[in-house]
Amino acid sequence: MTNNLRVAVVGAGRMGADHIDRLHTRIVGATVSAVVDIDAERASAAAARVPAAQTFATAAEAYASGTVDAVLLATPGFLHEEALFEALERDIPIFCEKPLTPDAESAWRVIEAEQALGHQRIQVGFMRRFDADYAQLGSIISGGTLGDLLMLHCRHRNPSTPDGFTNEMLINDSVVHEFDAVRYLTGEEITSVQVRLGKASRRARNGQHDPQQVLMETASGVLVDVEIFVNAQFGYEVSTQASLEEGIVDIGADHGPVTRTAGRVGGAVTPGFEDRFGAAYDHEIQSWVDAALRGEIGGPTAWDGYATAACCEAGVRAQSTGEKVTVTLKEKPELYR
Repeated sequence: MTNNLRVAVVGAGRMGADHIDRLHTRIVGATVSAVVDIDAERASAAAARVPAAQTFATAAEAYASGTVDAVLLATPGFLHEEALFEALERDIPIFCEKPLTPDAESAWRVIEAEQALGHQRIQVGFMRRFDADYAQLGSIISGGTLGDLLMLHCRHRNPSTPDGFTNEMLINDSVVHEFDAVRYLTGEEITSVQVRLGKASRRARNGQHDPQQVLMETASGVLVDVEIFVNAQFGYEVSTQASLEEGIVDIGADHGPVTRTAGRVGGAVTPGFEDRFGAAYDHEIQSWVDAALRGEIGGPTAWDGYATAACCEAGVRAQSTGEKVTVTLKEKPELYR
């Protein structure tokens, strides 16, 4: 591997275009050599700021060009499995935006394919692990200075949702981040998921029941509650409160000054995930590039993608039944231990 990673970005939509800009302007050790999208106009628009990048309709065409050392997948999740197999066949570094795949069965097939290589090539895009607040909370929990972790209280609020954002997507596209964050903070697998549906907002769309309360339990008995509210109107807010034996820790408060004047208190609320987690995305992709140049991965593994897919499946079942659903996982392969 050279000291400069030539990256093909597959998928030139909102997330792909953001990663192209990130790789081109802020990441050291990598260049965007190819932009892949079936929509030629969208590919050209996303690649416009990167003079050296070529555009292709398929990843196979990009690989055949001889200009690709690694691939970043930013397509919808249902397209990931085939794209991952294609990249694994070439044994190149892979960054796959969440989800790894949309369900646990297909995610397991990806794990089997990676195991056949004998080493890890896939890093999954759970950016919260690279956020400073989450990293500090993780250190407090693992350090044990405030005793054992007992409970986590999470809030995940979006101002609104686009057309086509279904009820199931509250779990698969939003709470998926909490599933991974809980696994990261506790170092444990989630053993059960329950979803409670109460009074719904009149702003809910596309058949959504919004907000919802998601309850989890980990292997050691840590209890977690999540308020997922995707049409909250006021802005984007992701925050967590940890209850430990000897203290309470809060993360995710809005950044910037809070002013008290003339009988009012106020500040700014981030409008979207790009603002709230921009630095985390930068850190995440830099970690991937640095690790790829060493022949390693620098973040969540395919196992993490599989485990969260299983949690999402349990969450969607819990949505429809109202019951506490057990999360079932296969035995963890040695490659990921």
